[in-house]
Amino acid sequence: MGTVTTLAISADHPAFAGHFPAAPIVPGVVLLDATLREIELSSNRPSSRWQIATAKFQSTVGPGEPLTLEHERLPNGSIRFAIRTTGRAVANGLLVPCWPPEDPGDGE
Repeated sequence: MGTVTTLAISADHPAFAGHFPAAPIVPGVVLLDATLREIELSSNRPSSRWQIATAKFQSTVGPGEPLTLEHERLPNGSIRFAIRTTGRAVANGLLVPCWPPEDPGDGE
């Protein structure tokens, strides 16, 4: 793939309180949020300009596990990503660029 960075999800992230107190895991939405933020930093495009076309979660992640994010821009402008931790895949997916709908008054 292309760019490789580290994702940092703090072991005291508030999501751990509800997922699940006896055996905490990082919720998928937290993984996707961290991914969008990291890609936003490297692409100079706000995260609100991306749509998650696909996302597959392959294994759970506990507090403090080291995560790497690999991502690459495809010729059509989409971004393919994969999240891994030591020795195993965690999640992968595809982001597609989206833009706000045009204002009907723009062309008048």
